[in-house]
Amino acid sequence: AKVIIGGKTLTTKTKRIVIEQNPAISTPDELISLSGPGGRIHGTDISRWQHPQDKPIDFVKMYNAGIRFVMIKASDTRDDADALSLKYLLMDRDAAQAAGIYTGYYHYTILPNTTNKDSVILDAKAQAQKALWRLSSLGGYTERDLPYALDLEYNCVQVTNGSCVKYAPKSVVTLWAETWLETMYEKTGRKPFLYSYPTFLEQAMVRSEKLRQYPLWKAQYGINPADPIAEPGRKEFGCFVHSWSTANCSSLWQIWQYSSCGIGEKYGVPSPRVDLNVFRGDSASFLQLTRGIWTPAVGDYLPVKEPTTLLITSVNASSTDKPVKIKVEVKRPSGEPVVTGTVAFRRSPVEGGGPVVKVEQSPVRDRAGIWTLTLRNLPAGLTQGYVAFVDQTGTHLENRQDLLINLIQGPEVVVTPTPKPSKPVVPFDSCKN
Repeated sequence: AKVIIGGKTLTTKTKRIVIEQNPAISTPDELISLSGPGGRIHGTDISRWQHPQDKPIDFVKMYNAGIRFVMIKASDTRDDADALSLKYLLMDRDAAQAAGIYTGYYHYTILPNTTNKDSVILDAKAQAQKALWRLSSLGGYTERDLPYALDLEYNCVQVTNGSCVKYAPKSVVTLWAETWLETMYEKTGRKPFLYSYPTFLEQAMVRSEKLRQYPLWKAQYGINPADPIAEPGRKEFGCFVHSWSTANCSSLWQIWQYSSCGIGEKYGVPSPRVDLNVFRGDSASFLQLTRGIWTPAVGDYLPVKEPTTLLITSVNASSTDKPVKIKVEVKRPSGEPVVTGTVAFRRSPVEGGGPVVKVEQSPVRDRAGIWTLTLRNLPAGLTQGYVAFVDQTGTHLENRQDLLINLIQGPEVVVTPTPKPSKPVVPFDSCKN
């Protein structure tokens, strides 16, 4: 498969996949085998990590091993990770369905760095739009598709030196999730899943009746899914308390990711390990999730070079020893924030053709369409240039605004000696034994 995103081309290696003819199926009960642990429907979930060296997944082998549904990573907040998701989605979706396996999808989320309610809602809607554009590129939902899922397991919104220094408040995480799920449901008519784990649901979110209306895809390990009295939702002492908790210390889960230690080879997966899931319910309730075909209209497809407006909203610049902070906002013609892309500073050529010192810069996405661009290593005096909005996906049209930065000479920055390299950490296999 060849994926062209802006000027960048991602090409998967040519592979030959042989799909064996499966027996004709006459009834749902015969089709959806209850061959998983505890007599449940067995499933898995996959992403680029299941394709080392671009190796394809053998979905016929997966089907023969008892897997009847697979959740595929289809989209991501970050544009680079999103491009990789698309690459492997195109490899996996049709091959899985051809082998008789139902396919669902999930969107990995990076939350916005804001507590403003309107901004939180705008960001959630923009990320839902990204998932909708991806679903539209597949032709929408068919009766071989399970609903999209929101993968929400990371609430860090600011990282410094590799460590999280700021987390989104519980109310923000909850509002964001409610908005994303509602936007997807209103557009497609299918209720999306929410994927997370019990500690996150309890400690990073507030209890919400709105959230409770959506099916939960829950990750909880260390419990034997074949044990009829085992129930994800309990702690060693007491219960997890979140939106899907019940009075008897259980939870209203629909899919349970019970292990990350599935043996890849057994399920036709090239990676050493693969996640394993079970569905809660019988064949009829499983098939109910596939009801309702959504076919995208013309306006639902990903735009190409959609016009944009760019505005520098603030500049904080003083002396050479301090970073320059630039706030940038980029909008679509509708006034909504752009969904993809990033920002960068470009210096104007130096008069006389002298050397240009490279500017250290890092754009941080505060929320959809708003970035804080940090610049370092600028010289004293006036620096001419412009802030550019660039979109490698080609979804939004690039834009720019001129900027003149004036810095006074600050004290010399003392260079900290590079620390001695530490001993390499021995990899830990969490699946051992």
